[in-house]
Amino acid sequence: MAATVWKGYLSFGLVSFPVRLFAAARPKTIHFHLLHKKDLSRVKEVWYCAKEEKRIERSEMVKGYEIDKGRSVVVNDVELKQIEPVTASTMDVVQFVRENEVDPLYFERSYYVGAEGKLTKPYALFVHALRDSKFHAVAKLSMHGREHVVLIRPMDDGLLLHTLFYQDELQKGNKRGESTKVDRKELDLAKNLIKQLAAPFQPESFHDEYRANVERLIQQKQNHETITTVERPRKAEVIDLMEALKRSLGAAKSSQAKTKTSKRRKVA
Repeated sequence: MAATVWKGYLSFGLVSFPVRLFAAARPKTIHFHLLHKKDLSRVKEVWYCAKEEKRIERSEMVKGYEIDKGRSVVVNDVELKQIEPVTASTMDVVQFVRENEVDPLYFERSYYVGAEGKLTKPYALFVHALRDSKFHAVAKLSMHGREHVVLIRPMDDGLLLHTLFYQDELQKGNKRGESTKVDRKELDLAKNLIKQLAAPFQPESFHDEYRANVERLIQQKQNHETITTVERPRKAEVIDLMEALKRSLGAAKSSQAKTKTSKRRKVA
């Protein structure tokens, strides 16, 4: 059974109903352990008190916030529990926005919103109301030590929730881009290239090549086999943009033709 990330009530107006949140996606990566180079034994994390210069146990630690150099305010879990906002147990809808109004740049994490127990009439009503009106709900929710602004949208017969970054969390200083005039012919070629490469999004056709390569590396080392290396094509700065676009368009057409031929053969 899927682990519950949060449970409480979803409330809009005077209507509220119990829900649970479940992780909608988790990244899959290869995790390595740190080993002692000498004997390849696992390295363990050791908590160390700098003042007393000795190792301490987890039970001897408390949470603290440094207010000045060497001065901290100690806070315990009971105190943190006492100051949790109402949104720790009730997800309050504060407004509705038109679908596609919120820039995906604000999306942080995604969760499935499941009805608590049997599917309730208010839950089903909320799903249909959002779908038919083409609106999404913006709500406030507290979990994992912070209050989130979240976007709730209909998905099939259920609800999907996205936690959103706050405005001051966006790294605007990293934004790049300049206003530059472009040649009309080059623009037309670029647009044609986009049309040639346009296709329905099929997530099942994408795979993590890096993870697959790491798994193959581990297998080959385990079997004492020769490691398969990856050759990287040399990249050079584009000098003749028009020529590069023409060649790209030609390559795209050729690839598309090969794909169609391959599909015909499979059907035959």
